[in-house]
Amino acid sequence: MPEPIEVRKVPLKHVSDASGLTELIDAGVIEADRVIAVIGKTEGNGGVNDYTRIIADRAFREVLVARGSRTADEVAGVPIVWSGGTDGVLSPHATIFATLPAGSVPATDEPRLTVGFAMSEPLLPEEIGRRPMIEKVAAAVRDAMARAGISDPADVHYVQTKTPLLTIHTIRDAKSRGKTVWTEHTHESMDLSNGTTALGIGVALGEIPFPADEDVMHRLDLYSSVASCSSGVELDRAQVVVVGNTRGIGGRYRIGHSVMRDALDTDGIWAAIRDAGLDLPERPHPTDLKGRLVNVFLKCEASRDGMVRGRRNAMLDDSDVHWHRQIKACVGGVAASVTGDPAIFVSVSAAHQGPDGGGPVAAIVDLGE
Repeated sequence: MPEPIEVRKVPLKHVSDASGLTELIDAGVIEADRVIAVIGKTEGNGGVNDYTRIIADRAFREVLVARGSRTADEVAGVPIVWSGGTDGVLSPHATIFATLPAGSVPATDEPRLTVGFAMSEPLLPEEIGRRPMIEKVAAAVRDAMARAGISDPADVHYVQTKTPLLTIHTIRDAKSRGKTVWTEHTHESMDLSNGTTALGIGVALGEIPFPADEDVMHRLDLYSSVASCSSGVELDRAQVVVVGNTRGIGGRYRIGHSVMRDALDTDGIWAAIRDAGLDLPERPHPTDLKGRLVNVFLKCEASRDGMVRGRRNAMLDDSDVHWHRQIKACVGGVAASVTGDPAIFVSVSAAHQGPDGGGPVAAIVDLGE
C-alpha cells in the first residue's frame, strides 16, 4: 500500500532559489527524506541550451542532501522535472510531492492522491522517435503505476516525464556506431522526444494501439490525454512520474484531468478542476476556488493549420520569435485567468499529448481533512 501524499507549491525567487523547499522542511510540513518528486518551471529559454533547469535541479538536490539523511547518490534518484520557459505572465515555481507516514492521516475509501516514479532503460539516440523508445517508456509507466498502487489506468490523471533529446554529441555517437537518427535538427528533436514519449504513455494506459514508426509526429489523432512530456540534455533515459488517485491511504488531495480543445479552451481547465473533486457553479470564477487549487499542469501546441477558432495567426510563420514561446505565453495567460495565479505549470511541445492545437490539463485540489 502506498503512503499518503503531501503536495505544496513554492515560488522560485531566482533561478537557484530553493528556499521554499527549505522552509517547508524546517517547518515540519514535509521531511527531506520523504520528498519523492518535484515538478517545476524555470525562467530560461526552454530550449536545448536552457541551463536554468540544471541550476534549479542542483539547488533543490543540495537542500534534500543537507536537510535529510540520504546521500547525494540517493537524492540523484529522486525525479525532479524542470520545464524551462516562463513566457508572458508565467511565474517560476515548483510543486513538491512528499510521502507522509502511514497512519499519520485518517484512511478513507475516497480517491486520494498517489504518486509513483520509475526510470526507463537507457535510451539510445537512434531509438528516439522509434519503436524501442515507445516500448521502454511504456514499461517505465507500468512500473510507476505499480509503485503508486494503481492497477486501473482510469485512476491515472497525469504522467510527467523527462527524456533525452538529440544533441550534436549524441548524433555523432549514433553515426560512429553505424546508426541513423530520426532527425539531425536538435531543436526539432525536443518535439520528437516529447511526442514519442507520449505515445509510450498512451500505449501503457491503453489509450491507443501500438503505433507504427511512421505514425510518430504524423498521426496526431493518436494521443494521450494525461501525458505531459518534457525533454532536455540532463539525462539519458525516461524519468517517469505517475500521478493518480487510489483508495485506502487518506490524505487531503485529489487529482483530475481533462483536455483543452484549443488554446482558448478555459472550459477544459475548469473540467479538470471539477474532475479533481471541487464543486463549482455553472460559470465559475477564480474566487470560487477558495484557495483549494494546489496547481494545474498543462501542455500546449500551436495548431498545425495556423488557426484558432476560425481565425488565422502567424505563430508558425514567425522567424523572430519561435512558436514555442508564443503559444506558451498565450496558454499561460488563458490558464492564469482561470486560476487567478500565474505560478502554473504550462509546457510547450505537445505532439501526441491531447488534440492538435490543444493539450492535456491536470489539476490537484485540496479537499481538506
